[in-house]
Amino acid sequence: MRRRHEVEAEAAGEAAARAAVTVAPVEPDPEAAAFFDVDNTMMRGASIYHFARGLATRGMFTTSDLLKFAVGQAVFRLRGNENPEHIAVARETALAFVAGAKVDDVVRLGEEIYDEVMADRIWGGTRALAQSHLDAGQRVWLVTATPVELARVIAQRLGLTGALGTVAETADGVYTGHLVGDLLHGPAKAEAVRALARREGLDLTRCTAYSDSANDLPMLSLVGQAVAINPDSELREHARKHDWPIKDFRTGRKATMTALPIAAGVGAIAGGVAAGIALRRHYRSQ
Repeated sequence: MRRRHEVEAEAAGEAAARAAVTVAPVEPDPEAAAFFDVDNTMMRGASIYHFARGLATRGMFTTSDLLKFAVGQAVFRLRGNENPEHIAVARETALAFVAGAKVDDVVRLGEEIYDEVMADRIWGGTRALAQSHLDAGQRVWLVTATPVELARVIAQRLGLTGALGTVAETADGVYTGHLVGDLLHGPAKAEAVRALARREGLDLTRCTAYSDSANDLPMLSLVGQAVAINPDSELREHARKHDWPIKDFRTGRKATMTALPIAAGVGAIAGGVAAGIALRRHYRSQ
């Protein structure tokens, strides 16, 4: 004979099941996607710079080294937007970030440092925008000059589809110090999005792109809807002329933001050089 509490538990369970509201699964929208820049769009500051900071806390190089790079590049930023010479320097110094390092080590450090340093720097407003696309059944990709391994860590931690980033050549699980192609910056971002669209069957007229920088105008102009997030002055003006939505989540932090190495070239130079020094010291000490 069943006990009274067993009967009551069963009745409660059945009642709860009847009262439950069934939420229909999100209907996939295979032809639409959203593309998000990372530095100062999804995250405050430059992701590669934050990675270098994380290496500094591990004693892999000194904070004075990091400060030296940061101050120099902040001045670099204040003098104006990036130019081809700056990007050429960024390309070369981006190699220093991983030359001679093991891929698995960079991924592991990226995961640790994201949790320690980067997670709290994600813009809540931008994260909500990304989630709205996911909720609509659309795929969401990060598109950044940051090395793709670090970009993937950020995408995974945010529950996004994936990431397009600068690809470094590897051999036997070790970075060779050469890039595959070029730094994923400016027009290269647009080419990466276009190539992904072909591979994934995306209709770019139904896609959305988000960025803070006029350097990403090629990518922003490629899709059906462009959105300026925390825009620099040039992008803000362009967005107004073209009736693009503008969203600014900085709220009183603009002065602080100016002092951070935000732009792709700045992040690659300041963070890439610092991280490269740290990783080389690390491997020499082993």
